[in-house]
Amino acid sequence: MKRVGVIGGGQLAWMMADAAQKLGLELVIQTPSEHDPAVSIAQEIVFAAVDDASATEILAKKCDVITFENEFVNLQALSLLAQQGVCFRPRLEALAPLLDKYHQRCYLRDLGLPVPQFFALDEVENIKSKIEYLGFPVVLKSRRHGYDGQGTFIIQDFATLQQKLSYESTTKTFNQSPFLLEEFVPFERELAIIAARSVEGEIVTYPVVETQQEQQVCRRVIAPAEITPNQVAEIQAIAHTLLNSLEVVGIFGIELFLTADGKILVNEIAPRTHNSGHFSLDACETSQFEQHLRAVSGLPLGNPALQCFGAVMVNLLGYENSHSDYQSQRQQIAEIPHAHLHWYGKTESRPGRKLGHVTVLLDNQNLGLGSAIANTIESIWYPR
Repeated sequence: MKRVGVIGGGQLAWMMADAAQKLGLELVIQTPSEHDPAVSIAQEIVFAAVDDASATEILAKKCDVITFENEFVNLQALSLLAQQGVCFRPRLEALAPLLDKYHQRCYLRDLGLPVPQFFALDEVENIKSKIEYLGFPVVLKSRRHGYDGQGTFIIQDFATLQQKLSYESTTKTFNQSPFLLEEFVPFERELAIIAARSVEGEIVTYPVVETQQEQQVCRRVIAPAEITPNQVAEIQAIAHTLLNSLEVVGIFGIELFLTADGKILVNEIAPRTHNSGHFSLDACETSQFEQHLRAVSGLPLGNPALQCFGAVMVNLLGYENSHSDYQSQRQQIAEIPHAHLHWYGKTESRPGRKLGHVTVLLDNQNLGLGSAIANTIESIWYPR
């Protein structure tokens, strides 16, 4: 497999470029806009929406295998292409239970994996009894197309819930965008693991990391997470169970909660490379992007181990509507010792948008300073 088609042209596809070159692979991208980050690195581009299956049919003629940068695809339409012999990795059957968050929760529960209490919310009438069971606060989630905190709401009382549902049903029909209601987990930490599975079924896992979110958007990742060896083993076992059950080929990101009493719950699955694994570009022998390309093109998996004592990754998020390239802030951040800055080249900034990230490698002298270094980066990046 020499030509890899990627549905989606954002920064996740853009970060595959160096790995593709190293492995002798060519990337063909399907993406809607000429301004998308991966357009600059692609061998060929099909300009179309990511859920345009007729464009994916054109993409399929230009490559040996197709993979995904995001999950906003139309599986039903793509399955017709799969029946005609188009090779998708991960296969469409591995994505099917995951794209709708309610189906994802059911799949994880039925696999015996630990998840928060949850309910589908397709009928407004049943809400009251379900809320009584969960108690407030509750988490309301759009079942499809939510990411970076979009479509996720923490609801404190019944009046706010009714207001939110009434607003959503007037802006789009309730059944078109049904919701999932789940218990609010008062976690001690949020964790994540990146895991890859090869065509042959070999699985490798990256170090478990701690993710720190604000307004449901990841701000920082600290690798490795300070948790017990038993907790690491439990999280690795969750990853193995999930990837083997779905017969995944490629990389998955698995987000988890660690509760105050030491319980681990699965929060969400991202069936692709993931923000919590960006540290691997600079800190690991094989980055998550190289690992994903190795898996989908049928190459042996690489070593995911850290090459340093630890790392802290900080997302550079938009905080205003602007067309600035933030050259001065980037320059100051790049001067931090052992910092590696990745700027995605997006032409437009808006609040919450991921514009780049910086990873600082830690040695045994400054291993405990991850949070302090993250604070330094954020004090340079965000206006006072």
